[in-house]
Amino acid sequence: MSGLIPESFIDELLQRADIVDVIGARVQLKRAGKEYQARCPFHDERSPSFTVVPQKQFYHCFGCGAHGSALKFLMEYEGVSFPDAVEQLAAQVGLQVPRDASRAGPDDKLAPLYAVLAEATAWFREQLTLNERAQTYFERRGVGAEMIERYALGYAPDSWDGLGQKLGRGADRMKLLAAAGLLSQRDNGHSYDKFRDRVMFPIHDRRGRPIAFGGRILDQGEPKYLNSPETALFHKGRELYGLWQARQSAQKLKRLIVVEGYMDVIGLAQHGVEEAVATLGTATTKEHAELLFRNAEDVIFCFDGDRAGRQAAWRALESTLPRLTDG
Repeated sequence: MSGLIPESFIDELLQRADIVDVIGARVQLKRAGKEYQARCPFHDERSPSFTVVPQKQFYHCFGCGAHGSALKFLMEYEGVSFPDAVEQLAAQVGLQVPRDASRAGPDDKLAPLYAVLAEATAWFREQLTLNERAQTYFERRGVGAEMIERYALGYAPDSWDGLGQKLGRGADRMKLLAAAGLLSQRDNGHSYDKFRDRVMFPIHDRRGRPIAFGGRILDQGEPKYLNSPETALFHKGRELYGLWQARQSAQKLKRLIVVEGYMDVIGLAQHGVEEAVATLGTATTKEHAELLFRNAEDVIFCFDGDRAGRQAAWRALESTLPRLTDG
């Protein structure tokens, strides 16, 4: 996003949007006179104390005190920034977001990271079309062209500097690639491609922008899977692989199925089960649980039956149990 959003546009946006539509697409509302009620999505409760007032276009929870406009709800419920909430709501009501280019917004500092990750995604996708081994990997697992497109799958060549040579173009660009988690550094200070000879799984944020990658090695070797390091954009304990794609399949998800890995998500989607997500090589966290129950009424954990899978299921139970309610 370039520049700040004029206050006049925010006012127009809130006048155009219907808070009942915004919240009702994400929370089951029940009419109560001129208002609407629901169990609060921001805290655990048995009796509804969350109220939406269409006449005044605000929501209020008498249990936890949550209160605000449609934009505030999107920020809290979706876990997005104010500019992202504006973009979402504007798209919903058919408005184009203007920008005041004379003033820089906080997202401007991150724009180069988003841009270089998008470039890397495009390059990895191009490399997949040029490498038969990588194509065969997906073919043997029944992953068709539609899934390759849906999840923007790619391939990182077996080269120490393929990505660096393609996208580096100077010291500043190399620093940017490193900040995006795409380069590693030797003891002598020289950089090299972090992902080499791996099929690539881009990890998208809630706006569908690539923020990190998972890579699986094609031949024998360790680690079998390699994830991006934590960056200014990527915190693996807060992200779910496949969530953005799952949300594109339905305006309101009835359920989410949590599986162990990238290929589990893609395999289910290949067979018509489009609401699968995966944690990113880490145990299910409290943040994961919040994200899951914000996006779906029912959450199903489906892990492998081995010891690691049973341990993952137990940790998931510990994280999600505080979110469960009777009924």
